Amino acid sequence: MAGGGTGGHVIPALAVAGVLRERGHRVVFVGTARGLESKLVPEAGFQLELIEVGALKGVSGVPRLMSMLQLPPATAMVYRLLRARGARAVFSMGGYVAGPVMAAAILRRVPLVVMEPNAMPGAANRYVGRFVAKALLSFKEAAKWFPPDRTEITGLPVRRAFFELPKKQRGEKLTVLITGGSQGSRTLNRAAEESWPLFREAGMQVRLIHQAGRETHAAIAERFGTAGLDGEVVSFIADMPAAFAEADVVVCRSGAGAVSEVAAAGKASILVPFPFAADQHQLRNAEALANAGAVRLVEDRDMNGRRFFDEVCSIKPEMGEKARAFARPGAAERAADLLETLARR
Repeated sequence: MAGGGTGGHVIPALAVAGVLRERGHRVVFVGTARGLESKLVPEAGFQLELIEVGALKGVSGVPRLMSMLQLPPATAMVYRLLRARGARAVFSMGGYVAGPVMAAAILRRVPLVVMEPNAMPGAANRYVGRFVAKALLSFKEAAKWFPPDRTEITGLPVRRAFFELPKKQRGEKLTVLITGGSQGSRTLNRAAEESWPLFREAGMQVRLIHQAGRETHAAIAERFGTAGLDGEVVSFIADMPAAFAEADVVVCRSGAGAVSEVAAAGKASILVPFPFAADQHQLRNAEALANAGAVRLVEDRDMNGRRFFDEVCSIKPEMGEKARAFARPGAAERAADLLETLARR
């Protein structure tokens, strides 16, 4: 299993690994000591083999040169690992950690399954696209980077709780969930705060649930206490499915995990792509849903209090059902099925 650095790479791979373990297979992860996999993989009870490799995207000069020099020895190490473990299949979520793993799998002719959750594939998956045994996609827009007979729309593994949320009937008070991820988002935090007087002056019945991030939530929460609005500002929401269940509208970034959760829950949403995402993949994700009328798309540079207020007021309930059309339950199980089939061959 390859994929590390961020939770967006590690958590879906862990979901697939969990299914494989339940079916009696041995699973080994490959990652780096500095990525999130170094914490999450051992905690989940899986073995982690460490390699030294750095990012090539978004770096230049000496760091880029060092990363390029690390690729051959890292690939050789994974090659030996695949041989020593008798690996029968390789699964990759992409990212720079996955580069040497995918290269070693191709060199050893071990079947390679990649899961590409974004409308614009990452560089690693684009480079190896023609060599994969199967590419599991969330968006049809990504299919052009892989052989047409080796792609399948499976979606991204999402917690079952999101799919099981009952449809919420909108009451007199509109509940808005704002989340920029576990670290928060300065753009969303600022825009939400600027919208408070607009909601109050309009007399709109609204409840704001705002995950602002650990560093800034205390100051924002103190100011919200005098805003005259219903709701709460918190640092982190541990039970996100429960927060989604309460929400009529979700305001968030458009990473693969966020859009997959919005689709699984069937929620109307306002997506604000992170402007510095690699290859603008968050913008491509949001565009794919916006083109289907499933979400409202606001670019980061355009998001402020007035725009926040106007977009919330313009949300239509049917957008949630259109978003649900993008939901794909059973993604982890389908990935495990394919890995088993390829391994047997």
